[in-house]
Amino acid sequence: MNKKPFSEEQLEVLQLLAEKFPTVEQVCAEIINLQALLNLPKGTEYFMSDLHGEYEAFRHILNNCSGIIKEKVQFVFRDRLSETEQNELCTLIYYPEQKLARLKKSKQATDAWYNDTLWQLIELSRVISAKYSRSKVRKAMPEAYRFILDELLHAQPEEGSSQYIYQGKIIETVIRLKNGDDMIFALSELIKQLSVDHLHIVGDIFDRGPRPDTILDYLMNHHSVDIEWGNHDILWMGAAAGSEACIASVVRNCLSYKNTQVLESGYGITLRPLVLVAEKLYPEFSDPLDAAYYAISIILFKLEAQIILRNPHYEMEEQILLDKIDFGLSQVEIDEKWYDLKYKYFQTVQPERPFVLSDGEKQILNQLKNDFLESTKLAAHVQFLYENGSMYLLHNGNLLFHGCIPLNDDGTFTEVTRGGKRYKGKALLDYADRMARRAYFGERTQEELDYMWYLWCGYNSPVSGRRTKTFARMFIDDKVICEEPRNAYYLMQNSEEVCNRILEEFGLDLNDGHIINGHTPIHVKEGESPIKAGGKLLVIDGGFCKRYQQETGIAGYTLIYNSHGLRLLAHQPFLSMEKSIEENLDIAFQASDIKMFPQRKRIKDIDVGAMMKKQIMRLEQLLDAYRRGFISPKCIK
Repeated sequence: MNKKPFSEEQLEVLQLLAEKFPTVEQVCAEIINLQALLNLPKGTEYFMSDLHGEYEAFRHILNNCSGIIKEKVQFVFRDRLSETEQNELCTLIYYPEQKLARLKKSKQATDAWYNDTLWQLIELSRVISAKYSRSKVRKAMPEAYRFILDELLHAQPEEGSSQYIYQGKIIETVIRLKNGDDMIFALSELIKQLSVDHLHIVGDIFDRGPRPDTILDYLMNHHSVDIEWGNHDILWMGAAAGSEACIASVVRNCLSYKNTQVLESGYGITLRPLVLVAEKLYPEFSDPLDAAYYAISIILFKLEAQIILRNPHYEMEEQILLDKIDFGLSQVEIDEKWYDLKYKYFQTVQPERPFVLSDGEKQILNQLKNDFLESTKLAAHVQFLYENGSMYLLHNGNLLFHGCIPLNDDGTFTEVTRGGKRYKGKALLDYADRMARRAYFGERTQEELDYMWYLWCGYNSPVSGRRTKTFARMFIDDKVICEEPRNAYYLMQNSEEVCNRILEEFGLDLNDGHIINGHTPIHVKEGESPIKAGGKLLVIDGGFCKRYQQETGIAGYTLIYNSHGLRLLAHQPFLSMEKSIEENLDIAFQASDIKMFPQRKRIKDIDVGAMMKKQIMRLEQLLDAYRRGFISPKCIK
């Protein structure tokens, strides 16, 4: 007796698939479509990290796609447009609304200019869209102009032909109807969207720079993005969940960088009660924000001590220092040695109960906590981070994470106990991911909220990986005692053996896989390279934050992974959007080829291709089931 070709479970799956493809013709058409798509070049992946609120630089680099658009303009128009004209066209693509306003003001935006510019943008769009399916290009177009743009992009008429006349009439009518601006907006966005198929943000959107909230607004409208959480992101996520220590740390960071706009204007979190109380408590500070910074610091040191005492397994007792102060001598004892304190104002610290908040501190903290929990915009941003983010990502053979995989000094994975279970390597990052989600979407227990603070600053935290010395750095003038030891991972990034062990832990190919992370700025001025372990590990934090640019010598990195290979670009500092628009200035880049492929990578070679192959296999099974009578196709008239 012949065995059935399909099990009952297989037939159930195929029956569900048959609802979407009810006829033999539809199944065949989809197989043909998917098989064709497999052979298209893979789209361009774009990696950025450590944005730290620098919205203008971030937006410009995304607008010019790290020079990709300029390269395409130079390639297409090298024999027809001067360098000045090419730069003018690039700026129009980057900032169409602002550039058009200036061109109109100078009376340059004539009908003839619109005609020439629209044809140039159409030609450039054709070149950039060539590696995508027509369906994908159509979906990237604004719906209102989809039919017109589709007609203009996908016909290749000879001059004088009926198609050429037809397309010319379309452009002529667009200009006559004063619709040229909208068409330029549509084409510019299409060019930028097709230039970057997918965006990876490898952590740290928040803190330091002025507008992380604006970056998140921008990312929420991006067509395809994922985020690997950084320690600064986790800190704000913990604050939004209600962790008092995370809230105090966020406020302290904003005051430290004189960046209160993001709290008050961005998220509606007022600092006025804190400032008023701080001015009365600490009149020694002439600047009210300095007094507020000091006040929130004392609150934070108390809250941190409470967390560490609740969680001895964090092994952070050395950070509890309020109980080791001699208030009469204004000294603190660390490792059996006494150090003078720079500040001597401890009005709210009770020597016999140093970790207890005063009534005034409780009121300030309750008000801040209420503001954080009630901020609808912060909630929307944090939910976006959860929906599109994770502790790490496996994507097209690469491992992406912000900070580290905690290691012992011998290069083996550090094992930690959490909730009575042991975790290390991949399992530790999976645990951290679960806890971060439970802290926001679960019951928000004290254990989960405490762990969000630990992730922000813990030695064995995968997004931090250092022993923080916040108190010492604020109060003590001694570089040695203030030094923050880093996890062994950061000391072993150049070891191919260690990188291979990590890739293997996450099930990736040792020959083709790469580790991509940020978190630690690369000091190019000192000869440090972002390319580690023979190219197996790439650190793409080059100093997006303006504060670090003098130390690093550059202004960040962008990693590009397209069908030809992996390419790292070092950015020079961004001046301003105004100068870019007015003078057609662009960011200078220095490119380094990390790995070039002997043959172009196709969709069949990446993750989405593997999914398509599985879909083709199921469709072929369905086709077989139709033809052999196990499932009846529908007759659609």
